[in-house]
Amino acid sequence: MKKFDVIVVGAGTAGSMTAKKLAKAGLEVCLIDRKKRDDIGEKVCGDAVGKHHFDTLHLAPPKGEELRSRIEGIKIYSPDLETVFTVKSELLYGFILNRRVFGQRLLNDAVDAGASLLESTIATQPILKDGFVTGLEAKDMKNEKTMLLESKVVVDASGFTAILRKSLPSELGIDLKVENEDVEACYREIRELKASDFESNYCEIYLDQTLTPYGYHWIFPEGESTVNVGLGVAMVKGFPNPKSQFYQKILPKPRFKNSTLIKGGSWFVPTRRPLECMTGNGIVVVGDSACQVNPIHGGGIGPSMMGGSLAGKTIADAIERDDVSREGLWRYNVDYMRAYGAKQAGLDIFRLFLLKSVGNEEINYGMKYRLLTEDDLFKASVGEDLHLNIGEKTRRVFRGLGKLSMLRRLVDAAELLKKLKAAHFNYPASPEDFEEWRRKTHAIMKEADKRLNRKQT
Repeated sequence: MKKFDVIVVGAGTAGSMTAKKLAKAGLEVCLIDRKKRDDIGEKVCGDAVGKHHFDTLHLAPPKGEELRSRIEGIKIYSPDLETVFTVKSELLYGFILNRRVFGQRLLNDAVDAGASLLESTIATQPILKDGFVTGLEAKDMKNEKTMLLESKVVVDASGFTAILRKSLPSELGIDLKVENEDVEACYREIRELKASDFESNYCEIYLDQTLTPYGYHWIFPEGESTVNVGLGVAMVKGFPNPKSQFYQKILPKPRFKNSTLIKGGSWFVPTRRPLECMTGNGIVVVGDSACQVNPIHGGGIGPSMMGGSLAGKTIADAIERDDVSREGLWRYNVDYMRAYGAKQAGLDIFRLFLLKSVGNEEINYGMKYRLLTEDDLFKASVGEDLHLNIGEKTRRVFRGLGKLSMLRRLVDAAELLKKLKAAHFNYPASPEDFEEWRRKTHAIMKEADKRLNRKQT
């Protein structure tokens, strides 16, 4: 049996960042991935990430082959296309990445720091002993041989599949299941256009509950005439096949006439607040496996890198103290919630508002009469509270439109967003207070389900 200090399953953004942090701390790290080394980093996604994540992590921003294009802001279109919000800020400045090239950089950083890579290797199940995860069973896909790997801590960075997390016993205290309603099924293609008719430094987002139920479709620039175009739909009962929707509803649009397919693919994104607990005895969960994704736009590159960096620091400290118990690793939960998880929690309430409270008609009205402004949307996107300025004039307008109940639900959403965000920022400092914290957050979510559901108001 091979022995390591830490085994990291998955060499994506979260896994590579975790492995690099641990290897730099002088620990013996094994990083395993099911892909061949040269394919690591390749992933179907929107490819967008904000510059502020690189600044926070003191990580060099993408350049050269890593960089497809620079983004200055976002254009958000109402379902009837009559209203366009242009949201622009230094905090929205970012990049469209070449995911494979960028992923290779993060991988090489981890390997250069001293991590050992096992490519073409699948983690099949965790090894447990006396209530601790003490390693894992893996399979070398090249020779079909099974191997046993032992470690002090195992990190599940396996992405949405969460291969290890889903195999854990419930008594370890980590959430094992993510509800389908909290997952977006996505499809996207990279296409070469015959002519470009949009600003190449803006991402375009289209809201349409008929076309993309409880999601949106996007057009992100990847160059002068190349775009990343796709859609995501919530996996609620009866949700449409995203690829079928793409070919039936989006590709026939005039701007894609005579465009050329470069590549395409499907994937799933957990769009909710982070897992309530991401640590157990001998195990830590990071990235998509821990639901470290922005609930509104589904961006996970930045949060995953942040999660990996924070997890690496906590694990290194825990091993130095010789305490890799749930309590010894607990600080990671606290640090992540304060750094990004509280923001996610607030945005999860806003997602529920969009999911349960509004249809196309309400979105059209809300944008046309500026129930929310560009500034409101920007502040919400960076994790600030919603400070609504709803005067008597606005109330009269929406009363006349018969949309006063929508106005009330938005006020409720702003209140609940603030409550859930504050609860996550004040995450318990130790496991002893966790169950009480969990009861309070579940009560807020139950209240949100009742107050934001237009079918109940």
